[in-house]
Amino acid sequence: MQTYKNECKTYTEVSGDTLKLLFTDEKYYFYNFNYNRHMKILGIIPSRYASTRFPGKPLVEIKGKSMIQRVYEQAKKATCLSDVIIATDDERIYNHAQALNFKVVYTDTVHQSGTDRCAEVLNKLDADYDVVINVQGDEPYINPEQIDEVGSCFEDLKTDIATLGKKITKQEELFNINKPKVIKSVDDFALYFSRQTLPFLRGVEEKGWLNHQTFFKHIGIYGYRAEVLKAITQLPMSSLEKAEGLEQLRWLENGYKIKVKETFHEAISIDVPEDLNLI
Repeated sequence: MQTYKNECKTYTEVSGDTLKLLFTDEKYYFYNFNYNRHMKILGIIPSRYASTRFPGKPLVEIKGKSMIQRVYEQAKKATCLSDVIIATDDERIYNHAQALNFKVVYTDTVHQSGTDRCAEVLNKLDADYDVVINVQGDEPYINPEQIDEVGSCFEDLKTDIATLGKKITKQEELFNINKPKVIKSVDDFALYFSRQTLPFLRGVEEKGWLNHQTFFKHIGIYGYRAEVLKAITQLPMSSLEKAEGLEQLRWLENGYKIKVKETFHEAISIDVPEDLNLI
C-alpha cells in the first residue's frame, strides 16, 4: 500500500491481482488497472460547424479530404484508443461522418467547451471506459503518438487529467499570449498555466531568457479519467479561469492533478482560413 499527499487530497493506492483502488479524502474510485491488460480509452473528437473565425471548418477540404476526416483517420492510428467517436451539434457534420462510416454522436448546442461535449458523449454511451481523450478537431495532421503520450500518463494512479507540453525554442512563441505556457513539478504535474511567460527571470534581459531557463508551451489535448470528466464539468467557472481564459485552471483550483507529458511533436491547429497555408 502507498499513500500520496498534497495540500488538497490524500491518495491511498491498494494493489491487488486484478484491480487497484484509489481512495481520496472525499471519494474513492475503482480503477481496473491490472497492468496485464490495456485500459479502455475512448477518443472523442468535438466538432462544431459554427466557428466564429472559420465557419464550416470541419468540412473544409484539405488535399482531397475534409478536415474532420483527416483528424478521425489520424486518431484511429493511436494504439491506446479502444474506439474513436465524433461529437457534433451540426447535421452537416453528422451526415458527412455517417457517409464515411465514422462513429458520430449528436450533442447539445449549448456547450461552452469540448470538455463539456466529451462529458455528454460519455454519459450517453452504454459502455465502460476508464479514460476519455479529447482529440482536437482542428488539427488535421495530429500525430497519433501524441494521443498515445496522453494515454500513457494514466499509468500513474495520481493522474486525474493529462495533457502535453513542448519545449519553447523560439522567442516569438515565448512572449505570445496566444500560446499558453505551463510550469510543472519535478514529477511532471502542472503547477500553473498562463498566457504570460512563466517563470519570470529576474535580472535577465528577455532576449536571453531561453538561454537561462526551459519553458514549455501547452499543447491543448486532454485526457480525463471517466469519473473525473463527469465531475469537472459540474464545477462552476473559477476566478483564475476567468482571469486567464483557460478552463484547465478551474480543475487546478479544485485540486485535480494534471499530468504534463513532454512531447517532441509539433501541433498545428487551423483557427482561421489563412492557417491552411501552414500545412
